[in-house]
Amino acid sequence: MRWVLIRHGQTQGNLEHRYIGCRTDEPLCATGREALRLRRYPAVSRVFASPMRRCIETAAILYPGIRTEIVPDFRECDFGVFEGKNYAELSGSSDYQAWIDSGGALPFPGGESRDAFASRCSRAFEHLRAQAFQEDCALIGHGGTIMAIMERFAMPRRGYFDYQVGNGEGFVLNPDGTHEKLEINNFHP
Repeated sequence: MRWVLIRHGQTQGNLEHRYIGCRTDEPLCATGREALRLRRYPAVSRVFASPMRRCIETAAILYPGIRTEIVPDFRECDFGVFEGKNYAELSGSSDYQAWIDSGGALPFPGGESRDAFASRCSRAFEHLRAQAFQEDCALIGHGGTIMAIMERFAMPRRGYFDYQVGNGEGFVLNPDGTHEKLEINNFHP
């Protein structure tokens, strides 16, 4: 059984390079929906997703005939006071500079730490893996969700930021932890 981990499609906040976490339940933008429709993803039998609208919409586009099972702990990180802002708006903020200087290790002011977020996502994934599904499954989540899971479960071990993926991209994680970048085939209807 393999896990296909896919980051949700593009949103307006993604286009504007904003920190869009669990406080903003943003839908996919038209460009994001269209990009997903023009791609083919691996077949799966079960689909799990973050409760955020952008993930649920992505799951419905990619796997329309499969019921999406919501996993609350796959929601995006709480970016605290950075929520909805981009680099330009945060530039000059001492809190933002301290967070940058820490390599993202400090908790977001008024929000969640990367360690707490990664632990939450990893526990939820561990719980699903323990169910020993016999079929391939998809997880539609956020970039951070995928990075946390891959850092914890992928082999060989790599750092959190080594697993960054764009919208609609991801990884295939095999039962033994080996993995490959998700191959997405574009097609034109």
